[in-house]
Amino acid sequence: MKAYSSNNLALLFSVVLSFLLTGFSSITNLYYYHNIQWLHATGVFVITLTISYFALRFIFFKFIYDRIKLIYKSIHTKKEAGKNFSTKFNMRVDMIEQVDNDVTEWADEQSKVIEQLRQMARYRKEFIGNISHELKTPIFNIQGYTSTLLEGGLEDESINKKYLSKIDKNINKMISIVNDLEAISKLESSTLKFDLKPVDPERLITEVMESLEDRADEKNISMQVKRHYDKNRLIEADKHFLSQVFANLILNAINYSNPGGFVKIEMFDMDKHILFEVTDNGIGIPAEDLPRVFERFYRVDKSHSSNTGGSGLGLAIVKHIIEAHNQKVNIRSTPGIGTTVAFTMKAITV
Repeated sequence: MKAYSSNNLALLFSVVLSFLLTGFSSITNLYYYHNIQWLHATGVFVITLTISYFALRFIFFKFIYDRIKLIYKSIHTKKEAGKNFSTKFNMRVDMIEQVDNDVTEWADEQSKVIEQLRQMARYRKEFIGNISHELKTPIFNIQGYTSTLLEGGLEDESINKKYLSKIDKNINKMISIVNDLEAISKLESSTLKFDLKPVDPERLITEVMESLEDRADEKNISMQVKRHYDKNRLIEADKHFLSQVFANLILNAINYSNPGGFVKIEMFDMDKHILFEVTDNGIGIPAEDLPRVFERFYRVDKSHSSNTGGSGLGLAIVKHIIEAHNQKVNIRSTPGIGTTVAFTMKAITV
């Protein structure tokens, strides 16, 4: 049924008003010219007034109902992504309440969407700034070393190999950043396929530590792995990606530890899961920084950014890999004492 226009509403109001005036005039005539008792005349007037009230009430609610129904239909269609509008209303109560609830809910949803867009805009801005900073240092280093070699340093045996070695080191750093960016992009888009198989975690950790011995020796840092249960247990994981998790965590612990420190990897039997803890006695992380350590490129101590050699994506990659295994990772730390990163993996019952 079509909604009444404002002209139609005015016309209906005029009709009702005319009806009331005519009724009142008729009652007056009956009383004065036909000697009808005032009580009877009043009764007729009350009946006329009652009929006029309900007629006016019907017209008023019909006018509001039709318009709110149109508004609600638009909101409902937006919310339900084009589904047919079939909601029935109680004209006196449910309609206004339902419209109010749906408009409030829709407004809250839109506010969340707007806030997410703002966060994404801030994230993109920070991301571009961070990646520019990470790539700028090795690029400038390569440019400086190359210019020196081209200006005559290439002929000087005392510096040519040294500078070429530095160029190679900076190129490898750029390759590492690009590889990590590619990895985290695939992890976030869920395009990587995980090959879940039984893995011996103690053997895997030992292999990772052996690959990082040179870096640990440079800072005189000791490394050890310890399991707090008797019988060796297997876990269900993708060996390649889990190896990357331990490599990133151990390397991070080495880079942010003081010379002469230690890195310890412990394993705890949690029945259906194995709990892993990677602990160091390094510089630690302030409490206000802990919620952000798994963000891309986030660095707690900016002064270490130039000498740690990392891409700034290590912990972000760790988080995505562990969550891709349907597990959780957390971190606890005390400045000046050390840091522990803990996560679980599903244990295999033999």
